[in-house]
Amino acid sequence: MTAEPAAHLAAATQRRLTDTRARVRAALQRLDSEGSMINYGTVANAASVSRSLLYRDPELRKEIHRLRGITPSTSPTPPVSQRMTQASREELIHTLRSELRTLRHENQALRDRLATVLGKERATQQQATPTTHPDQETTVNHMSLTHQS
Repeated sequence: MTAEPAAHLAAATQRRLTDTRARVRAALQRLDSEGSMINYGTVANAASVSRSLLYRDPELRKEIHRLRGITPSTSPTPPVSQRMTQASREELIHTLRSELRTLRHENQALRDRLATVLGKERATQQQATPTTHPDQETTVNHMSLTHQS
């Protein structure tokens, strides 16, 4: 074999390796942006490469391990574009606390109103029905015996 064909083979191998790494990186980026679980199997399927290639390539293996550390194994992580900034989180907390305060005030106002209405109702019932003591005979309320014609 002459030097020229060997150079072509080396160049072809390098292009194939570069193309494979590019496919794997694109697959990793896609899986991360979708919030999918990242492991050797999902990356190999998404990039159409073998798992053994991923294990053998230290650069790709390092990238997979880096992303696996970010992605929890129980639930997918939302893509970076959908993650909340600290300012957004603080604004949401402020809004929710404000709503909670308002609802607590409304709830207390409704409880006070209910207590007032129930108190008036109880007072009205007590005025309509005379109370008896255990040592007295039961008295009949004249209002309950009156018939309306």
